[in-house]
Amino acid sequence: MGLAAGAGVDLVHVRERDLGGAALAALVARLVRRANGSPTRIVVNDRLDVALAAGASGVHLRGDSVATDRARGASPGGFVIGRSVRTAAEAARESRAGADYLVLGTVFPTPSKPGDPTLVGPEGLRAAAAIARVPVLGIGGISEARVAEIAATGAAGIAAIRLFWGAGRDAAAFRGAVARWRRQFDLNRPNT
Repeated sequence: MGLAAGAGVDLVHVRERDLGGAALAALVARLVRRANGSPTRIVVNDRLDVALAAGASGVHLRGDSVATDRARGASPGGFVIGRSVRTAAEAARESRAGADYLVLGTVFPTPSKPGDPTLVGPEGLRAAAAIARVPVLGIGGISEARVAEIAATGAAGIAAIRLFWGAGRDAAAFRGAVARWRRQFDLNRPNT
């Protein structure tokens, strides 16, 4: 967590499906305290109750979870709601329903989902980024070599595990990697 906050990672998504509510809330509360004072926000996977109880910045809803507008109605102002989507049509619908960001995938083949028949590819990510009213992040099979390809789709960023984990535990190297990846997406943003 300290590395992520120190490197300026925007969101840390806590996804611990095997933990019960109390243990998950305790973990999230510790991470929220560690991120305090940094721009890094903590979101909890699919557990709106835990996110609210632990003081997280938001929740990330799975595709089969509670409706985005219902989660928005049960959340305080400023609470971040993200959603997993698989198509441009879902991206458009969920951005209208009140999601703050969307994660679309699986973009590329990945060992965590071998043989996934629902790969969206860069084309699917490009379509979603073009139609959604909120930032869209690509997920699935993201490697250092593919960051520029993801950025070229118009996506706002990436969601990954192996890429961040593979960046190492050295704080300076990790900050450098995050800054390098961020620059790829900054090139897409208009000057304001």
